[in-house]
Amino acid sequence: MTESKGTPAADGQLKLVIIISSDPDADRLMKGLIEQGFPATKVSSTGGFLRRGNATILSGVEAGEVDQVLAMVRSQCHARSEYVPVQTLPFFGEGTMHSEPVEVRVGGAIVFVVNVERFEKT
Repeated sequence: MTESKGTPAADGQLKLVIIISSDPDADRLMKGLIEQGFPATKVSSTGGFLRRGNATILSGVEAGEVDQVLAMVRSQCHARSEYVPVQTLPFFGEGTMHSEPVEVRVGGAIVFVVNVERFEKT
């Protein structure tokens, strides 16, 4: 068994961009990232509030490329309003009788950019 040697990120220049977005937005974003040559991995996830399908996209990029990735996120992941039945929301108890749908914000993205201390590729 061969041991791989890790590569320290020079001066913290490698960044991990973690993007959480709705499935439809994530599909468009993944396509754009790959077309622009950014590595990206999509992991399916579920949101805790509306319990809908989300995606978490992981992309390791150089520090100087972060703004390009963020610009792509802004262009592909748009927040919008939807009306959902109140019974589907987690803060209403069982048996809640409310006939009017509630307007909620969906879509958009949450982005974390973190320093990479070490990177290994085997």
